[in-house]
Order: sequence, then C-alpha cells, then structure tokens
Amino acid sequence: MSKVLMKGNEAVAKAAINAGCRLYFAYPITPQSELIEYMAKMMPTVKGTFLQAESEVAAINMVYGAAGCGKRVMTSSSSPGISLKMEGISYIAGAELPAVIVNVQRGGPGLGDIQPAQADYFQATKGGGHGDYHCIVLAPSSVQEFADMASDAFDLADKYRNPVMILADGMLGQMMEPVEFKAPKTDAEIEELGHQHEDWCICPNQDGDAKHHHEINSLEIDPLVLEKHVNDLYKKYDVIIANEVRYETHKVKDDNEILVVAFGTASRVVRSAVDELNAEGHSIGLIRPITVWPFPYAEIAKAIGPKVKKVYVFELNTGQMLEDVKLAVNGKVPVDFWGKVGGIVFTPAEIKAKLEACF
Repeated sequence: MSKVLMKGNEAVAKAAINAGCRLYFAYPITPQSELIEYMAKMMPTVKGTFLQAESEVAAINMVYGAAGCGKRVMTSSSSPGISLKMEGISYIAGAELPAVIVNVQRGGPGLGDIQPAQADYFQATKGGGHGDYHCIVLAPSSVQEFADMASDAFDLADKYRNPVMILADGMLGQMMEPVEFKAPKTDAEIEELGHQHEDWCICPNQDGDAKHHHEINSLEIDPLVLEKHVNDLYKKYDVIIANEVRYETHKVKDDNEILVVAFGTASRVVRSAVDELNAEGHSIGLIRPITVWPFPYAEIAKAIGPKVKKVYVFELNTGQMLEDVKLAVNGKVPVDFWGKVGGIVFTPAEIKAKLEACF
C-alpha cells in the first residue's frame, strides 16, 4: 500500500476507522479540531455514527454507553477537554470497558494556549480521575506511529477491557508526514469483534430463554465487594505491566557516558542532538518510552551501563516523566532535567548545549 501525506489529526482518525471504529463522540477544541472534522466527514461513509456532543462531559458518557455495548468507540480532545472527561474515564475503567481516548496536548494549565506541550503526563499516567485505576497510555513520536497506535489502542482496549489513551501533542496533531495505513477491517470482521464481547456486554438485552442481561456498573455499595473489585483491577494491571511495556532504544551501548530519556515528539528533537554528539566522538544513548503506562522502569535501569555518569531527561513540561525516570534509576547515578513550557519546543542546538555541559 502506498504512503499518503497526511496531518497527524487526520491520520489517526483514518486509522481508527480502518481499525473498526464505528462510533465517535467528541466536542471540538484546538489543536485537534481536524480529527473531529475528519470523523464528521468520513464516519457516515462507513455507516458509522459521528455525534458532536454538547460538551466533553456528554461525549465521554456517550463513549461509556457505547463501550458497554461492546462496540469500538473513540473520543478525542485536548488538555482542558480531557480534564472534563476524567470522571467518565474513571467510570469506564471501573466498569472495565474498552474505549480509546486521544489527547492532543496543548500548553497549560487552565486554557493555556494551542501550542504543543507534554504537560498532561501526570494526568494520563497517574489516573487523572478519581479512584484507583489506570489507563494504558501510548505516546507516539511520528504521524506514522500515531496512526499505527489507533489500531493498537483498540486491540489493547478489547484485550484488557480497559480504556487506552493515545497521548499526542499539538505538534504531532498538526504536522504532515507520509503515512502507510493498515488495510481496513471488513464489515464481517467488525461484526465478529462485537460478537467476542457477548459474554459481558449489555447486548443482547432482551427477555426470553435464549437471551440474557449483563450489568454494566462501577458502583459497589458493599466495601468488601468494592475491595475485591479494585484488587482484581490491579491484578489485571499487573498482567498489563508484565506483557505490554513498549520502548525504543537508540545508540544504547555499554560504553555510554550519558543516558538520555525523552518521549513523544520531543524525543525526535533530542535524537537529533544525540546523533550530532555521537558523530563528534561522544557516547550517548537514548531510550524512548512508547508506553508511558505501563512505564519501562526495568528497561531504563538495564540501559544504565557501567560508564554512565548521568541520566538526562528532556520534556516539554516542568518535569513529570522525570519522577518515573528517577524511580527507574533508583539513585544509581544523578538524574538531570531540562524542559520548555508554554508551548515552546526546544531545538537540537539547545539540547546539544545541555548535554555538552556534562562533559
């Protein structure tokens, strides 16, 4: 299949449709508005349902209902809009339902601006909503990966009956790159996906000997029942941690003097600086978490070779993934951090200068 030049927001929308998404509910907000516009135009062509809700709160509760029917359903928004969805995301996690949420991050807090940032890391990886729960969180670094993650997100959501968030940013949503798409699922394949959920979803929901009811619920009044439910959730999360950690290494070797950690589109800028310094005779490795939950703690610890004298973290925030990296490093070597905020993206030259100062 040939590649197509597409904007990130449109590419992830097309990939979601190809993956069998036939229900999409959202409310417009920049810098992800092209995603909702693409869905408005294209969902009717595949007999899908697009609905612009009256608010982000309404949209996520529509997702809750559709997910309870065992359908592949998605919503998207940007930072403050995701905040409004957080109660619903907690309900979806508590009810153990599969759903996909796309966050194209902008600068903040508050309304902030519409420029790219990575300031929603805590919100995405530490729960964000109330209670004890986790979303699986994928962090793409290219438009191709953004599109590929749409399919992966639906598969992971179905596999674990859990919400999956794709944590992108305004830069990735707006940039255009060549993308190769996976073949669209057929109507028969999409129907079969729905049948796989009949042992728990509310459909079929008719009276009669051959039919049955299933209850979709996140409310447990009995504290002992709720305790078991939450503990069971965390047994599931342990399985996810054991099987779904994803990361990428670049020039990680035994003779590395510095190990750099960055995620998302920021990692592309950092990688350019790392390549320049390696070409000049330094030995610097880069590790990029692809799942930021579950986080690759063990993989980062393993990448700290015998000559590494420092781990350097770069993010487009004030230091959020930094806390997870420090847990992974566990005091073996010093951990430094540098970031830019307000929607300002650092340059390779700035990253290079920070790393050169370490030698």
